Amino acid sequence: MKTITLLTTLVMMTFFSLSALADASHLDQAIQHSQAAAKSADGKAVAKHAMEAKKHANAAKNDKDRQIDAKHLDEGIKSLDKAAKEGKDGEADAAKKAASDAIEHFKQATK
Repeated sequence: MKTITLLTTLVMMTFFSLSALADASHLDQAIQHSQAAAKSADGKAVAKHAMEAKKHANAAKNDKDRQIDAKHLDEGIKSLDKAAKEGKDGEADAAKKAASDAIEHFKQATK
């Protein structure tokens, strides 16, 4: 009986944890991927995270649950494009800088 109770509790905790993660907005996810890009070791990894961040940033344009400054959102997306290009060209430092710029724009977009 204790095993069943323990297993049920673990399943419920997992379900609620996944539900909490699903509530993160697209802009929050764009920021997280941009941060991962800025901390990446090489250009290709920066480019990969930047492109994932760009998907979420574009999706954030349709988020209805929070007010987002479209100008900063668009500037952040431009920075992600630059980060991806620089990363693919092997310019890791320039790519990281562009990803950091995107983070700043995304943070400004939420104020």
